[in-house]
Amino acid sequence: MTSEIQLRLGGMTCAACAARIEKILNRQTGVAAEVNFATETAHIRSSDKAITAESLIATISRAGFTAELASTPAAAEKDERWPLLIAALLSLPLMASMFSLEHAELLPRWLQMLLATPVQFILGWRFYRGAFFALKNGGANMDVLVALGTSMAYGLSAVVTLLGIHEQHVYFEASAMIITLVLTGKWLESRAKKKTSGAISELLKLQPKTARVETAEGLIDVAIGQLQLGDIVIVRHGEVIPVDGVVIEGQAAVNESMLTGESLPVEKNIDSKVFAATKNSSGMLKIRASSVGSKTQLAEIVRLVAHAQGSKAPIQRLADQISGVFVPIVAAIAVLTFLGNFWYWDSAVTALIHAVAVLVIACPCALGLATPTAISVGIGRAAQQGILFRNATALEHAGKIEMLVVDKTGTLTTGQAKVVEIISLQSELSKEGLLQLAASLEQGSEHPLAHAILAANTLPLLPISDFVAVPGQGVMGKLDDGSEIKVGIPSWAGEMPEKNTQPHTLVSIAKNGVLLGQLALADTLRASSVEAVKRLHEMGIEVVMLTGDQPATATAIAKASGVSQYQALMHPQDKAAFIQQQNKVVAMVGDGVNDAPALAVAAVSFAMGAGSDVAIEAADITLLHNDLLAVSDAIALSRATISKIRQNLFFAFFYNTLGIPLAAIGLLNPVLAGAAMALSSVSVVSNSLLLRRWKSEGVSEEKSSASQPSQGGLGN
Repeated sequence: MTSEIQLRLGGMTCAACAARIEKILNRQTGVAAEVNFATETAHIRSSDKAITAESLIATISRAGFTAELASTPAAAEKDERWPLLIAALLSLPLMASMFSLEHAELLPRWLQMLLATPVQFILGWRFYRGAFFALKNGGANMDVLVALGTSMAYGLSAVVTLLGIHEQHVYFEASAMIITLVLTGKWLESRAKKKTSGAISELLKLQPKTARVETAEGLIDVAIGQLQLGDIVIVRHGEVIPVDGVVIEGQAAVNESMLTGESLPVEKNIDSKVFAATKNSSGMLKIRASSVGSKTQLAEIVRLVAHAQGSKAPIQRLADQISGVFVPIVAAIAVLTFLGNFWYWDSAVTALIHAVAVLVIACPCALGLATPTAISVGIGRAAQQGILFRNATALEHAGKIEMLVVDKTGTLTTGQAKVVEIISLQSELSKEGLLQLAASLEQGSEHPLAHAILAANTLPLLPISDFVAVPGQGVMGKLDDGSEIKVGIPSWAGEMPEKNTQPHTLVSIAKNGVLLGQLALADTLRASSVEAVKRLHEMGIEVVMLTGDQPATATAIAKASGVSQYQALMHPQDKAAFIQQQNKVVAMVGDGVNDAPALAVAAVSFAMGAGSDVAIEAADITLLHNDLLAVSDAIALSRATISKIRQNLFFAFFYNTLGIPLAAIGLLNPVLAGAAMALSSVSVVSNSLLLRRWKSEGVSEEKSSASQPSQGGLGN
């Protein structure tokens, strides 16, 4: 059995640190680990019972980093402002000589050394510590480059000062300012990185701290953490609902935009489901809690988003591979720079300063942040729009979709069918009796049409035994007298003498192989389906409808929604086979059990949030909107995110490609190199944060008055 462990990490300074932790963890037997530098998390899957969270934390600690379970409260973060402020105050006087005429030394060398020493060895100790653990574990990271570069500049200056070599210039300002600038960059980077995962913190802020609970003694305020299943919670106008539950009294309009992105309030009455973090816009509700605390839909969304933000996209592999060998390559370039400059200038000092500039500017922070920061922001923004990506791979692949296969019932249509006609073929069986028989069988089904049949029935349900649901066909079972009853599609349960030519979905009812009659059901086309199909076509995506319904119904739906490619009478395995036969990137969107096989084989799979648990479990992306327009939004956001990643990677590669040669030939001094290195990381994260401005083109609201008459389908 595979166990999953989520750890929160500390002490990483660049992508090479993340790569080293990942490598160390994956050395453990039966362990598969993914470490995300941007979110500072490790997601670990283990098939070995001997591997525990404690043993993994100990392994990470021996490598020089900190780790704790993500489920535990985060330790208070150190205030990085004071070390940065002290470093700046000590370094700024040293900078005076850099801006003086002819680079004159305005401060005595002994004072320069006195100011630079605490910056180098106290405030810069973190770099020495990080470099020690990196080299100890057979790797190299940003700390190695910073420690090596600043030590060379400081060491040269200290030797010149202590030996009294007055004709030789000192570089205390370079070593101190490099450390100060790196600290500044890490502080700015840390602040920006927190914003990339801000969607989670914003979601968590939505839930109130207390709830008003009805007890035998009256109403009392109870802390959220103390709520119990079955508690009766009172939510007044303007208040936020604290639990998932069912309305047992009252009527209100609830704003669910914080969870689903839907802008219009949803009317709630008795027996309506409500969710934590949604807001009561009007009225008062009495709710029986069905899920509290970590079991609510909000908590599940937070877990899904956090897991997805910590996952890796395939596009990140190149950056990871480069980061793993980047630092040793840079060290080699620095050595070659020293040798080349020494040969050309015949000056060991000039050669050393140029080598220091190479070491400083080449820190691979921007490269390590390019992909995960964009992924984190993109997935967080999607969650705010009611689109839940299972992982970063799904986010990347969604942008490559060439064909979208859509189910009909519950996807193009609302899935809220109604019985419009009852046809009884047996004179002794009334229409009400035929409907009663069908409803008795359908009480064990989760299909949307089953709900329609049950809603239409007014007679008591008959006891049924040996119930069996046949995906794509219907249901069957036995009455008390042993009679076998089938309720399903005509080709399975029984065809009528005259073939159906009307755009209705027909459900046949048979007893012991004898056709008793049929029910005709009609569904309604989603108000947004026409616009959604149009938008998908404009994005260059083919839309194909596959349904198990009759040809007449399929034709009517396709024509009404604007779908030009469709196939009827498709069983679940037929849908899966169709997808596998396509020589292109095919996505599937569905909401029923019947859709699970097709969802499983599609390159990218979408499940409507109101669909079956099986469909949602099989899908890569869950759409809380229950609206096909959300599919185009997910694809558009995926493309925007991948575009940001490519921009970030280009910038990171371009920065190092341009910066290292300039530093090697002396056109970039160490201080400017340090400033450029810090700026590059902040620029990459800031570019990723622009994704927070991404806006949906607008998911249409379901308006029953605007819905067009259409048809449902038993086989979807």
